Amino acid sequence: MMSTIRLSEFPGLTKNSDFHGMDEEVSTGTTLLACEYKDGVMLAADCRTSRGSLVVNRESNKLTPVSENILCCRSGSAADTQAIAKAVRYNLDMYNVMMGETAPVETVAYMFKSICYEYRDSLTAGILIGGWDKIKGGQVYSIPLGGMCVRQPYTSGGSGSVYLHAFMSANYKKDMSKEECRDLLVKGIASAVEFDGSSGGSCRWASITKDGIERDIVLYDELPKIR
Repeated sequence: MMSTIRLSEFPGLTKNSDFHGMDEEVSTGTTLLACEYKDGVMLAADCRTSRGSLVVNRESNKLTPVSENILCCRSGSAADTQAIAKAVRYNLDMYNVMMGETAPVETVAYMFKSICYEYRDSLTAGILIGGWDKIKGGQVYSIPLGGMCVRQPYTSGGSGSVYLHAFMSANYKKDMSKEECRDLLVKGIASAVEFDGSSGGSCRWASITKDGIERDIVLYDELPKIR
């Protein structure tokens, strides 16, 4: 039986604690994309993090490993989302030991959901989960602010996502090849970097299939020119 995940189990991270200790927390105001394709799933994100109007990192990695076949993309407060990912990895390790097998992607998505929902009044966190398992293959789950969890063939998150709803709806195709999916996501991130003031830097992407996780980066100067 999976135990309830509580952030209070992690020192300094409780419902009423000051998570950040600063007037302006580090934000991953950002653009995230995740998409199912023929052989698995692919996730992509820009690389900028900021504190207020100050860009504190132009090459941050927002594609966080959860297990050997699952990644999550984080938007919102950097401290909040890092704490959530840490708590889920801790609980996932216990699940794997007790059950004697790797947790399915759907189970991991609902671990994230339980935290985001229970602490919805304290956390500023949007999460995209992508992974592959032998039960359902490649899967993408979206957990926006408030803790709702939905499986979708493609989804976007972060401040730049408002520029991409129509773009993804018009260009997504079921059973795309890996190359088609990569080009779609990189072009989407490039569009958000162009139009969203909180997104920027390079584009990191990762592909997850039955063979594991493949990662790469498209540097800012190599992104497609939008205009």
